[in-house]
Amino acid sequence: MTKRGSVSAAAFLLPALFAIAALRLWPAAIAVVQSLLAPHATSFSFDNYTYLLSDPTFQGSMMTTALYSLLVNPLQIGLALALAVLLNTRLPTSGFWRTAILLPVAIPQSVSAVVWGIAMRPDGIINGFFSALGLPQQPLLTSPQQALACLLVIVSWIGVGFWMTFLIAGLQEIPKSLYEAARVDGANAWQQFRFVSLPLLRRQLAFVLVADTVGNFLVFAPVQILTRGGPQHSTNLVMFEIYTRAFQTNDVSSAQAATVILTAIVLVVVIIQFRLMGPGHRE
Repeated sequence: MTKRGSVSAAAFLLPALFAIAALRLWPAAIAVVQSLLAPHATSFSFDNYTYLLSDPTFQGSMMTTALYSLLVNPLQIGLALALAVLLNTRLPTSGFWRTAILLPVAIPQSVSAVVWGIAMRPDGIINGFFSALGLPQQPLLTSPQQALACLLVIVSWIGVGFWMTFLIAGLQEIPKSLYEAARVDGANAWQQFRFVSLPLLRRQLAFVLVADTVGNFLVFAPVQILTRGGPQHSTNLVMFEIYTRAFQTNDVSSAQAATVILTAIVLVVVIIQFRLMGPGHRE
C-alpha cells in the first residue's frame, strides 16, 4: 500500500477507532479503577471483590445466572437449529413460517416482556387456557419455582427466531451436491444432518453459541419489568443485581466490581466456546 493509501485508510479508520476508545475502552478502564476503590478509600485494594465474593446475595445471583445460562442456551440453539433444518426444506408456506418466527425479533424486548407479563398474570390468557383444558391454574411469575422458567420462555420467544436466521443462511450455503452424494451412498436424513450439515455449520454455530451466551448473560429488561429479581430472589440475575447496587443502594464501587467479574466470566466462557467450536477442534 502506498503512503497516500495508508493515510486515506487511517482517515477512514480514525472515527471508528475514536468511537471504540471513547465508548468502550475508556468506560471499561473507569469501571476497573472504580472497582478497586472502596468507599472513602484513597488507595487501590481488592476490598470490593472480597466483599462481593463473600456476599450471599451476589453469590445467589451468580448461581441463578449460571443455572439460567445452562438452561436457556441449549434451549434456544436447539430450537433454532431444529427450525432452521425444518424450514430449509421445500415445505409449502415455509416462507410464511420463517417470517412468523422471526417477527418477535422486530419487537423491543421491553415490549415483549410487558405483553408476556399480561399473559402470565393469574387472570391472564395462559391461565384462561389452562382452565379451558380443565387444568389447574399456575402462579407463573409469582412463583419462586416457576418464575425463572417463565423468563426462559419470554427470552426464547425472541431469541429462537433471531438465531434461526443465521443457521438457515448457513444451511443454504452448503452445496446441494453434497447431500446428493450422501444419498447415493445410502445416507438417511439423520446421517445427512450428522455428517454433512453439522460439520459445515460449525462456523455459524460457533457464532450463534457465543453471541447467544453473551446476550443471555446480559439479560436485564424482562427481569426489571416483570419480577425485579423475585420472588424470593429466584430471578435475580447478575445484571439486575448490578443495577440494584448501582442505582438503588448507590453502591457504585461494588457494582463496578460486579461488572468486572461478570465481564471476566463471559470472556472465559467465550474463549472456551471458541476453543471447542473452532476449526482446530476435532471430535
